[in-house]
Amino acid sequence: MKNNNLKFILSISLSIVLLDQIIKYLVSKYMGLHQSIPIINNVFHLTSIHNTGAGFGILQNGNTFLIFTTLIILGLVFFYFDKILEEKPSHIPVALIIGGAVGNLIDRILLGHVVDFIDFRIWPAFNIADSAITIGVMWLIVVYWNK
Repeated sequence: MKNNNLKFILSISLSIVLLDQIIKYLVSKYMGLHQSIPIINNVFHLTSIHNTGAGFGILQNGNTFLIFTTLIILGLVFFYFDKILEEKPSHIPVALIIGGAVGNLIDRILLGHVVDFIDFRIWPAFNIADSAITIGVMWLIVVYWNK
């Protein structure tokens, strides 16, 4: 049972990392920095941004701090992984958090910044990894709030 739970969590995490990295690669390859492509004019755009901060533009120029923070958080997740494997309601949100954290960690280490591209014009641009982390954290709050 634990082996199936592990495979389930890791498959979701890997899917998030791959989707995030593929889209970031395509944005970086085919769009210029700060280029914006309207999908729904003045509502939703694809905008190429380099973010040296955390999700949604906070902690700008904190790349080194964020690398270490991410490594500590991932370390804690893996330290408690046996307990996580036993708690089925936390599988998907933890998988989303792992996938998002790894996706942005790859950018931080290899590029020195995170590639953001989802731009709704009412808050800073973000990416798939940021979305996965945010959804995973909110999901965990709901799961544990209701316990």
